[in-house]
Amino acid sequence: MKHVWTLLVIACALAVSALAPAVLSVAQSSAAVSIASAPTIKLEQTSLGDILVDRSGHTLYLFTRDRHSNDSCAKISGCLQTWPALTTTSKPVAGANVRTSLLGTIKLHGRVRQVTYAGHPLYTYALDFLRKSTFNIGATEYGGAWYAVNAAGKAVN
Repeated sequence: MKHVWTLLVIACALAVSALAPAVLSVAQSSAAVSIASAPTIKLEQTSLGDILVDRSGHTLYLFTRDRHSNDSCAKISGCLQTWPALTTTSKPVAGANVRTSLLGTIKLHGRVRQVTYAGHPLYTYALDFLRKSTFNIGATEYGGAWYAVNAAGKAVN
């Protein structure tokens, strides 16, 4: 059984690596995920506890190199292509059990604003295809770690 799981993991890794150039080229064209309407931030139950997700159910991440209301990823070459900022041109909406008082935005570029929660700029992961994915929580890339965020605005790892 262990060998079956190993083969399954290898097959998935190969599939993801084959898709990565196409996905990243789409992400590179905008360097951030633009949300046409106001993004809704929701709370979803996972094996690691309740975490923030976007309206599609994709995990939202904080980056440990960021400082309060300051996006460090945008200053690192390639970072926003892998970890797209959750952006908006309007006010974000809090779903059930998400604190409106902790939601905000910071200027990213032009009229585009990045959604923040408890001062943490929020990101998605370009290769997260599954809802409520916990696979990339705790990943270390671009000189920092990427954690999910709970309703209190604290890192989940």
